[in-house]
Amino acid sequence: MADAVKTEPVATHVEATPRRSGLPSAVKWVAIVVVLTALAIGASMYLSYAAERESTDDAQIDGHIYPVSAMIDGNVLDVLFDNNQFVQAGTVLGHIDPRFYQAALDKARGDLAEANATEKEYRSGVPITSINTTTQLSGAEAGVAEQTAKIATAQQQVYAANERLTTAQARVREAQANTAKANSDLARMKPLVAKEEVSRQQYDAVVATAATTAAAEDSANSQVKEAQQGVQVAQAQLEQERAHMAEVRAHVDAARSGPEQVAAKQAQVQASGAQIQQKQAALAQAEIDLGYTTVRAPVSGLVSERSMEPGQTVSHGQPLMAIVPLEDVWVTANFKESQLKNMHPGQPVEIEVDAYGKKFKGHVDSIAAATGARFSLLPPENATGNYVKVVQRVPVKILFEKGQDPNHLLRPGMSVTPTVMVK
Repeated sequence: MADAVKTEPVATHVEATPRRSGLPSAVKWVAIVVVLTALAIGASMYLSYAAERESTDDAQIDGHIYPVSAMIDGNVLDVLFDNNQFVQAGTVLGHIDPRFYQAALDKARGDLAEANATEKEYRSGVPITSINTTTQLSGAEAGVAEQTAKIATAQQQVYAANERLTTAQARVREAQANTAKANSDLARMKPLVAKEEVSRQQYDAVVATAATTAAAEDSANSQVKEAQQGVQVAQAQLEQERAHMAEVRAHVDAARSGPEQVAAKQAQVQASGAQIQQKQAALAQAEIDLGYTTVRAPVSGLVSERSMEPGQTVSHGQPLMAIVPLEDVWVTANFKESQLKNMHPGQPVEIEVDAYGKKFKGHVDSIAAATGARFSLLPPENATGNYVKVVQRVPVKILFEKGQDPNHLLRPGMSVTPTVMVK
């Protein structure tokens, strides 16, 4: 019995060992097959899923940021809005001291009024100058004709005076001859009278004749002198008329320059017109500058980056604040160049926003014309020969579908993870 007791457990142990090792081995192989099958199915599903999608975490929300800058120099009077306040387009954000620009506007208006008055004066002078020069030319030409007649008359008077002088000189010669004959007769009579060879009556007659011829000679000499004076007077009158003719011809030449005078007046009108245009431009500039003293919002959006404070002195181009509209936002996603093979505009996109853990729908709008490295401040160069190929990233613009953000929760700069359905 003791031997039987001792040998029975051994037999039991020997028989139980094959049964325990056979069942777990089969289960293990079945489990391995199941796991491998699950992994294969999972890998196949993942590859199929990944082949239809391209995703990146190098993406953020972008939007327009409109800077508000000072367009003029001056002192800030007031600021009406603070950061993160919503404003409508055209809302007054603040004011710059307008007094200097109002004075400049008033001066520009006065300058324009003066230029208009000057132009009006010059313009009215054009027809007056034209009429005056025409009248002067007609009068000068008539004066030339009149003076020509006067010169002809003076020449005739000189000719007549010369004729009178010639006649008087001939009479003098005749009187001189008569006087000489009378004196000769008297000289012959004196001895004869003394000898009483001729009568006293005859002698007295010769004496009277000599006296008469002497008187006639004196008269003829007087006429010559008178005629000579007449010739001098006529010559002086002729020279005077000729000098007057030169003056009249000078007036004619001056009157004939009437078109040039009119052209000069017209040039003054044109110059004054140019002055008016300059003054109008200065007035428009003054009005623009005065308008810039009121700082307005260019678009509707939130006020950001406000650096404008009352009492501050600002200069042209100095940033004052920025306006960020929230209606127009999009995603800029930097995909690897190897992810762009099947990507094109219009494909649907699922956008996960990190800030809210919420997904939005969108679509691919466009793909950038160059990689982001090419748009950097210092583009990389590979001219040293130590070239290492680096996968480049290309910006892709993704637009949100409308109506998904009524409360404007999406803000430029937020991180997102877009997934593009490429198939």
